[in-house]
Amino acid sequence: MKMHVSVMLTPVWLWAACAGVQAEPVLQGKDAFGSWHADKPGIVRLIRPQDLPKPGASPSVANSTRVVPRGGAMPLVPQGFRIELLAEGLAGPRVLRIAPNGDIFVAETGPGRIRVLRLDEDGTKLVTNQVYASGLSRPFGMAFFPNGDNPQWLYVANAGNVVRFPYRTGDVQASAKPEIVVANLASGSGHSTRDIAFTPDGKRMLVSVGSASNVAEGMGNPPGGLEAWSRAQAPGASWGYEAERAAVLAFSADGKDRKLYATGIRNCVGLAIQPQTGLPWCSTNERDGLGDDLVPDYVTSVKEGAFYGWPWFYIGNNEDPRHAGARPDLKDKVTVPDVLVQPHSASLGMAFYQGTQFPAEYQGDAFAAEHGSWNRSKRTGYKVIRIRMKDGKPTGEYEDFVTGFVVNDSEVWGRPVGIAVAKDGALLISEDGNGTIWRMTSVPR
Repeated sequence: MKMHVSVMLTPVWLWAACAGVQAEPVLQGKDAFGSWHADKPGIVRLIRPQDLPKPGASPSVANSTRVVPRGGAMPLVPQGFRIELLAEGLAGPRVLRIAPNGDIFVAETGPGRIRVLRLDEDGTKLVTNQVYASGLSRPFGMAFFPNGDNPQWLYVANAGNVVRFPYRTGDVQASAKPEIVVANLASGSGHSTRDIAFTPDGKRMLVSVGSASNVAEGMGNPPGGLEAWSRAQAPGASWGYEAERAAVLAFSADGKDRKLYATGIRNCVGLAIQPQTGLPWCSTNERDGLGDDLVPDYVTSVKEGAFYGWPWFYIGNNEDPRHAGARPDLKDKVTVPDVLVQPHSASLGMAFYQGTQFPAEYQGDAFAAEHGSWNRSKRTGYKVIRIRMKDGKPTGEYEDFVTGFVVNDSEVWGRPVGIAVAKDGALLISEDGNGTIWRMTSVPR
């Protein structure tokens, strides 16, 4: 079915009226948790492990949202930036990836297809809208390989496998059927998003796989007993129906040499490589059921062999009461994430900024899309955040960067998912509520 994509022939600009970042105080402690009512571009938050409440300090609730038509609503951006509607009418656009020639590859996960969009020379208007491949199984992550200006393959992470298509720069339609590179990737119930990235040297393919459950309910005992399992497996490796889940897996580019890269990451939805260090980073959904303000989502670097706590611990050695006393051997082996995000925000896609469109102070910072809560009494998320870096290292702070997707306490028009940096340095944002893609640029100083 041919999808209609509207193109803004005359860009609709939005100039932010809010004060610049420097004028805003850093919200810390309880104030940093907040809700959508306090969100606006330029607000800076710092959530620390010592700020976390006790489990059950507030009840866990179901607070689903209703997506309404956008109408004339526009996202809000910081002073000095502007945003335009690039495309609409897409079928739940999720991950965005930029080809070497600037083409925008879009994963339309629900319909099972990849779409390619091409802009004009100014980067402001679509001139091509083409289905690249269809018939896929909930495609999400995409990666061009090898790295550089002349990739030979487009890899796609489906819910249950990784496939690749032969690719030549400029292709707008797959030239062959997909080749299965990794079969039997954990599928079935639970989180279905799989992201994919290659290490800078091209020797390893990383694939993120979310958990099948909230907190490994009913996982039982490992084969051969816990002591034997702990000796033979990576720290924090899960088993049974959670085997090779809540983890980042590593493979060679041809799908061989399968192993666990990192464990205990409940749902690493967004996977990206930090250019300065070559380290993978994860934008992560944490667990539910412990109250409004537990457990924070997070954005973090991911070190090989590290264990991030799920399901037995969270944000360091805080024990999940639903697994009390189950894994004392892991208590002092939990890696604390770099940047804690408001709980239940549903942190999804992420990207590092390496363009020249934004001011110099944005170089090396990361952006992450917060899809929005469904289980917090005071709604959080529904925005794009900026992860602040200093000399390539996270400060722990993050900034509300693009907001305005919430209509009221029960309705929203947008749910951000994908983040990508266009070839000209503009920031591209997809949202799957109304099926739109937005283009954000800075205003010349």
